Amino acid sequence: MAAVNRERIKHILLDLIRIDSLSRRERACAMRLKREMEQLGAVCRFDSAADRVKGEVGNLIARIEGNVAGAPPLLICAHMDTVSPGEGVKPVVDGDIIRSDGTTVLGGDDKSGCAIICETIHQLREQRIAHGPVEAVFTVCEEIGLLGAKHLDLNLIEAREGLVYDSDAPGYLFIRAPGAKALRFTVRGLEAHAGMAPERGLSAIKIAAEAIASMRLGRIDNETTANLGTIEGGRALNVVPNQVVVRGEARSRDNAKLERQVAHMIQCFEDAVARHGVTLDGRHFKAALEYSARTEYEAMNVPDDAPIVRKVVEAARRAGRVVKPEAMGGGCDANVLNRRGLTVANLGTGMREIHTVREWLDLNDMISATEVTLELIRLQAGG
Repeated sequence: MAAVNRERIKHILLDLIRIDSLSRRERACAMRLKREMEQLGAVCRFDSAADRVKGEVGNLIARIEGNVAGAPPLLICAHMDTVSPGEGVKPVVDGDIIRSDGTTVLGGDDKSGCAIICETIHQLREQRIAHGPVEAVFTVCEEIGLLGAKHLDLNLIEAREGLVYDSDAPGYLFIRAPGAKALRFTVRGLEAHAGMAPERGLSAIKIAAEAIASMRLGRIDNETTANLGTIEGGRALNVVPNQVVVRGEARSRDNAKLERQVAHMIQCFEDAVARHGVTLDGRHFKAALEYSARTEYEAMNVPDDAPIVRKVVEAARRAGRVVKPEAMGGGCDANVLNRRGLTVANLGTGMREIHTVREWLDLNDMISATEVTLELIRLQAGG
């Protein structure tokens, strides 16, 4: 088995982490990856996703031709964008542990996946590993609704199975993941002077608070979660607020459970709004509600006995590692790619405390994922 170049994968990771690449602003990161891929002999193309997502650049597709005739192509995929606060990242290196400095996220989500792909291609070239075609896809705008994967030009992709690298748990292959709906509630009340005539108003904030207080949130069951993430409303301290906007989400691996949770959240707002009204000078004013529930992505459910799952488990065994198929609570590009006709599972890279300023990762987890990938590529080529 080829030895992963520890210093090189660390160097690539740190290089990528230091490049700002918030969603829709991934161009600098994409060009760095394009240079890396082209130096390794890949043919690189960008699709037209930039126009669809209103971003700087589209998805980067790098194809490495195979050296084994007739071997089926394999897709390996990671996303380039990061979340806020993600500008001016200064990674702190302590041996194999790489951390954020506490002022930004680290960006291991998903620069770790990008670095794994780069080192994998380096190894194919240096060790002259037998392989079929490998298509490395670096997507944009994953963090704002998996938009890059939704708009990936599949006409540029030959592979129909593969891996996404986008999970915190090393040693796991995620084959089931929830679908998600994005929710927006707008509560309309009636403004009034908060000191002189509060009884002539309807506080949209109070109404929304009643709805939220009655709502099941957090961990609903082992397949379902719900969260309200932002709330905006009010104009001044001395004005009864006439509008508040609450945004949130619900997720579940079971679509029926997802629909029930969404209906419950809507009902909580409807009930709270229905309780509030005021009569002024013979005219009755009622609180009002507008809401939307938009599908962000659908659930992923790759069968346990799917060829890609069996091959990854066997590849891990050959690499002296253990990879366990499992379910996860987050969505990723694999959700979309599976719905678009591919069979794709999500291999953990070991990023920890993602989307926080405490984010960190262990280089050894990335090396393990690279070793498993190289064995998978051998298996894919009949080795």
